Parts: sequence; C-alpha cells; structure tokens
Amino acid sequence: MSTNSKSKTLIIVESPTKARTIERFLEGEYSVVASNGHVRDLPTKNTEVPKEQRYKVVGVDVDKDFAPVYVVPDRKQRDVAQLKAAAKDATRILLATDEDREGESIGWHVLQLIKPKKGIPVERIVFHEVTKEAIRAALLNPRSVDTDLVRAQEARRILDRLFGYSLSPLVGQKVQQGLSAGRVQSVAVRLCVIRERERMAFVPAGYWDLSADLDAGGTAVTVELYSVGGIPIADGNAFAADGTLKDPKRLWLKQEDVARLAQKLDGHEPWTVSRIEKSPGTMKAPTPFTTSSLQIEANRKLNFSSSRTMSVAQRLFEGKDLGSERVGLITYHRTDSLSLSERAVSEARKLIESQYGAEYLPDKPRLYRTSAKGAQEAHEAIRPTSADRKPADIARFLDDDERRLYDLIWKRTVACQMKDAQVERTQVDVTADDCVFRASGKRIVFPGFLRAYVEGADDPNAELGDKEKILPAMSERQVLKLVSLDILAHTTKPPARYTEASLVKKLEEEGIGRPSTYASIIKTIQDRGYVNSESKALIPTFTAFAATQLLEDRFPELVDLKFTAHMEQELDDVAEGKIPWTTPLKEFYFGEDSNGIAERVTAAKNEAPFQFVDLGGGVTVRFGRKGPFLAKGPEGETVTADVPEGVPPADLTVEKVEELLRARADWTPDEGRALGTDEQGNAMVLLVGRYGPYIKIESPKPRNVSLPKDIDTNEIDEQLARKLATLPRKLGTSQGEEVTAAIGPYGPYVKRGKDYRNLDSWRDTLALDLERAEAIFAQPKVGRAAGKSELKDLGGGVKVMQGRYGPYVTDGETNATLPKGTDPLDLDADTASELLAKKRAAGPAKPRKFRRKKA
Repeated sequence: MSTNSKSKTLIIVESPTKARTIERFLEGEYSVVASNGHVRDLPTKNTEVPKEQRYKVVGVDVDKDFAPVYVVPDRKQRDVAQLKAAAKDATRILLATDEDREGESIGWHVLQLIKPKKGIPVERIVFHEVTKEAIRAALLNPRSVDTDLVRAQEARRILDRLFGYSLSPLVGQKVQQGLSAGRVQSVAVRLCVIRERERMAFVPAGYWDLSADLDAGGTAVTVELYSVGGIPIADGNAFAADGTLKDPKRLWLKQEDVARLAQKLDGHEPWTVSRIEKSPGTMKAPTPFTTSSLQIEANRKLNFSSSRTMSVAQRLFEGKDLGSERVGLITYHRTDSLSLSERAVSEARKLIESQYGAEYLPDKPRLYRTSAKGAQEAHEAIRPTSADRKPADIARFLDDDERRLYDLIWKRTVACQMKDAQVERTQVDVTADDCVFRASGKRIVFPGFLRAYVEGADDPNAELGDKEKILPAMSERQVLKLVSLDILAHTTKPPARYTEASLVKKLEEEGIGRPSTYASIIKTIQDRGYVNSESKALIPTFTAFAATQLLEDRFPELVDLKFTAHMEQELDDVAEGKIPWTTPLKEFYFGEDSNGIAERVTAAKNEAPFQFVDLGGGVTVRFGRKGPFLAKGPEGETVTADVPEGVPPADLTVEKVEELLRARADWTPDEGRALGTDEQGNAMVLLVGRYGPYIKIESPKPRNVSLPKDIDTNEIDEQLARKLATLPRKLGTSQGEEVTAAIGPYGPYVKRGKDYRNLDSWRDTLALDLERAEAIFAQPKVGRAAGKSELKDLGGGVKVMQGRYGPYVTDGETNATLPKGTDPLDLDADTASELLAKKRAAGPAKPRKFRRKKA
C-alpha cells in the first residue's frame, strides 16, 4: 500500500501484485491496497458462529429466505484490519476488484466490512487489462456496485453449500467416510464414469485390409484398399460399441479374406488410375481465446492443467517487470467473450501487414460472436495488451510457463485476424481386378493464418490431418507398377477417456459451470480421489463409480446434465435481474409438494446400506474401511480380493478379476501361498494386500518384501523369491557410507547414505553391484533428486522451492510448506501470500522437547 500521506482516494484491488502495478501507473496520486482475494465466507461449521445462528445448513437460514451468515476466517483477520485502517482516512473509496461476478461480490463484501464513514463516496471501477491507459479510463468512468451480480454470486455460493452440506454426509455414510458431493463436481465425475462404463461395455472388433506400395513413374505412392466388387470395406467407424457391424452395406474382411485377396493381387497387372478428384477447401482462422478455449489449448499443446493455466494467466494479467516498465501483458483471463477492442484489432492488422505481408490481411477486420451456452461475461477475449509486444522481445522477463502461455495467446490473437488458409484436397482411386485402392492428399495453396498458428487436438493423430500430404503427379488411366502388398490388422478402440481439455469442452457445451470454475472443478475431483490423471487421461476410480451410482439411484435429477445447466441459467437470470435471487435456492432445496432435498436425504439415510458396484458375472466391488474390494459368491462363502491400486475400472478385465479371486481362493489370508524357504531357512509366503502382492518372511522378526507393480506373481518361484527376499541388498561401502539397493513405494532405487537414485527396473536391484552403483552416484542429479531448487517465481521476491522434505513457498524471510495435495506449479501469488501471512501470524515454531531416557 502506498504511504503517500497526501493521497485521500483509496483504491481496493484483489491481489498485491496488481496493487504494485497500479501504484506505478498512478505515481502516488492514490493509495492502493489489496484484499488478498475473498475477505469473508460462510462458516465451515456451526461452532464458528453464535448459538442463535447455528442453522441446520451451516451458515444459511433456509427458513428466512436463505439469509446467509458470514464470518471472517482467522487467516483473513490481518487483511481486513489493513483494509479498515486504509479506509479510515480516505475521502473517497474505489472498489477495483476483478470485473466478474466473483470480483463484484468481493468488492461488496469488502465494503460491508470496512464500513466507511457516512458521506464518504464509494464507487466501483472496472478494467480488463492492467495498463496505464485502461486504469486512467476506468477512473474516468466509475459506477455503483452491481447488486444483481452480487446476488447472483451469493446465490451460487449458497446453492453450492446447500448441495454439498446436504449430500456429502450421505455419500460419506453410504460409500466411504471423507467423500464429498458438489453441484457441478458430481456432474463432472458422472461424465467421467459414464465414459468409463462405455469402455467397460465396449466389445472390440477385429478387421483386416490391404495396403499397396506402387511406383508412379519413379515416385512411390501408398494406396489402401477401399472396396471389393463395388462394396466399400468396413473401417473402424463401421462398427458399433458391441463389436457388430453398424452398416450392412459395408464388407467386413477377416484375416482369411484378406489373405486370399493378397494372393490374387500379388503379381496382378495392370494397376490403373481410375479416378482423380481435386477439390478446393478452406481452413478457418481460429477464434480468439476465451477462458475455456485457453485451458483446452494449453492442455493440448503445453500439457498444462487447467489450474496451472489459470495461475500463469493470473501473473501475466496482473503485471510483469519489463525493465523500464511494469505492465499487465494480457487482458482479463476469466471471460467467455470473443470480442476484441478496435484498438486491439487495429494493432493486430498493422502487425500482420508488416510481418507477414498485405496478402495475409483480410479486407475487413474479423468479428466474432460467442456461441457457448450461458455466455455471460462482458469482457474482451483473452489477448495481449499490445500486439507489438512480441514474445521474443519480452521472453527474458518471463519464466518458462509465462513465456510459453504468452506465446500461445499472442499467436492465437494474431492468427484470428488473418486470412483463412486455402487447401486443395485430392483423391486418387487405383483399380486392380475388382478391387479399388484409394490415396488421399492435401496441398496447402495459401497458408493464411497457418503462418502464425496451428490449432491443437485431443487426438494426436488428428493433428496430422492439418499437415500436407503431397501425392505424386498422376493422370487417369495411367498404369502403375506394384512394388509390395501389406496385410494390415486392426482392432476397434473404445471411446477415449476425457482429458482436462475435452472435459472442459463438454462442460462448456452443456452449459455446466462457468469459465472461472472449470479449473477448480477439475482440481477438486482429483483431490477428492474421484479421478486420477494419467498421460492426460482422467480415469475415474471405483469410489467415483459408487458415489455416482448412489446419486443416480436416489437423486437422478441432481446429476442430470439438463437440470444442472438449468440451474446455471437461473443464476444467469439472477445476474441480469430477471428473477429474484432466492428462486433457484427455493427450487433446489424445497422442491415441489414439500418433497425437498432435506426430506429426501433423511429418507435415503434410513434406507438399506449402499451395497456394491456390479461388474457382472457375479463379481461386485464393495467398499470397506480401507477402500474398495472385489467380492464373489453367496453370503458366508464369499471370496474377496483387494482392488489393485491404480487399475482403471475398464482395465479390470474378467480374466484379471478371476486371477485375483482365484489367487485368494487358493489360500487363506493367514496362510498365503508357500514359496519355500529363504537362504536362512525361513518360510516365504506370497500374500496379496491392499497395495498389491508381497512376500512375507516368517523369521523370528517377520518382515515383508514389497514386490514391483509390473511383476507377474505366477512367475514367482522359490529361486526368484529367494533373490527378492535379499532386498534391501547391501552392496558395500562407498565414501564411508553404506550402499543399498531396494524397491520402495515409488519404484526401485539405490541409496548411499541420504543420497537416493532411481533405477530403471526392479531387476537392477538384484543385479546391481558396488562398481555400477558408484557409477550411478557419479552422475549429476536431475529433477527432484537435485535437492533444493526453484520451481516457480511468483514475482515480488516470492518463490516456490523444492526442498528436501517437499515443496514450500518463501519470500526470503519466511518459509511456508504447501498444504497436502497442492501442486506447486499451480500455486498463485494470492495463495502464496496467504500461506506466508498465516505462517508469520503463527510466530516461530516452538522448539521440540526431548525427554531423557532413564537408565
């Protein structure tokens, strides 16, 4: 905050970084102070409020028009005190929180807490880029707080509280303690579960075809079988999910059919070009970025999570030091608008003409309209604050994430104002006997926007379609020479799992959630253990299956896409002043004919316990205190086995299930499968626990030997078991430290003292000797093993570091560890400031006391 005593006008923003940037623009004319995000919220438990405000739904009096109760959390007390002190001597207050519903709500809550003196004018200013020109323009155009936007955000918060606090205890009781439900979260989980169910029900179909390499006048060309006897052959799109042929007009070729064709065509002459068709095509320039499309594209092209994208965009928006100036580099990043200002379009057009040439510039500026359901925010699209600020010119001032995301936004903005790309598509048919082979090509006639930007795709193979495939020059009736024939086998693939990009796209298409909520939704469903992310795919767990099945059975409309989208529309109507803010709350909570959510939850709690997820074949997944497990057989004779950690539900095949259950049926949990004895004569037993198989050594001091995840337990005999039983293996001494090879929870490793190095395979732990181990330690460490290292620079001297015991945030004086489950790369400046403030408020850590043992 500025210390200029002459300044009497107070500007309140959300983040300290933005406050510092704005202060530089105004050069001491105003005091600028940050709220550090939200200043108050609904209580998390009734003990936080007086007895008379302890309602059945914590923080909400449902019997008095859903009147909310707000509390200031302990971690925000210091921020509120600073705001009150700053407002005490102000003669004018300007609320400059972010220009969306959440920002409007934060500004309103700040106003309720600081309670300015009577007669002090309070106004609202908004800007969608942190530049001197935008701030000056906002100061000339103040307005009052939009109470409709405030009420819409308040209704959203209360609606989420009613949903979560009503249904989370039920899910915890019926499925597993600690689980939660959410108005949008549960729908997002259900989408992932539905897709996994489709994969489980999917029946693969095998089909075959032929590929021929031909010589076209000295140039090679590859053609693929298209039809036999005038009947098009079946490709992957011709099959239904149950493995049957959807289109009876297609010819399904089996292996023996293709073998006969290959035998007939091998050596056949002539191979004649029977048709050449060329057609012009247009590739449309991409639209500018909205919040959702930025998250989608950053996930596809940069492999960023949604929350990581938003964190980096926040830093670019709030301002970066560029040597001679500090300025915001992009416009506001929470928007579903596709519009661009006249100035931005003019800058982009000038740059296109100078950098790419006049032939790349459309005659008129391109204008875009938003088509997403429930589009609401009246901002611009996400763009650079100046197209003249090229990525290469400012790269040295940005960290790697910032540089890559800014480059993406800059290129997309320029591309959206360029001409479309023009292509020529070519199809060539080659006939041999009664078979027609086909080749397709594409030539870029005019690159247009492709000079600046190529859009990504969820399917890596789809991106190949945007690249040229040039066919050799051929003419109709030309005779080609056969070089070789290849028989190709194919299997249909199940529908792809959602990625963060495709899930955001689906939520947006269905009108579920809003741009500012997508990142938190995806992060929440992963943090709650409903979904795991692996190679970009979002894989639902059996816990997600159980919670979804429970809600589908008891509350089907609450996880219905149309109902959730309808609730979003009603919140939009509140924001526009069309309906009272309590309408969606009453509709959800009380329902019709007194059949409200509270009564239905009570009835559901009194019903029989939730039993299982049915996998078919008499096998079910049930839930115990330690998580899901497999069960088969009648009561009293049930065989059970733990669900292997990390196995996707659709990948838990009948064969795998039978193997697990058969293994458990062959021995009791207490006895296990005998493997013989180790070198000391101790009995070795193979057991299966929650985290997979392991060997138990029945020595005077019994111990367990962890087994690698990729080992086949059927191959473990006495000889291999004896080798595994030697783990951890002592290899000798190096530099005065004992060297040991072992298998841990994160895989095989070798360690010397406190120096740990990963090994490529579990077999290395059995074969490694001291000489090879010393060679490994002689190599420099990489990644997390390298000790303390900087993960992320948040600006203002605040950094996220990787320490020996995990990631932490520091400002050079105070260190604060990150909360469990927090991705250090997703941490933003606001959250870091809160963690450091909380750490400072807690004071120095108390020294540990050690009690001396009595002799």
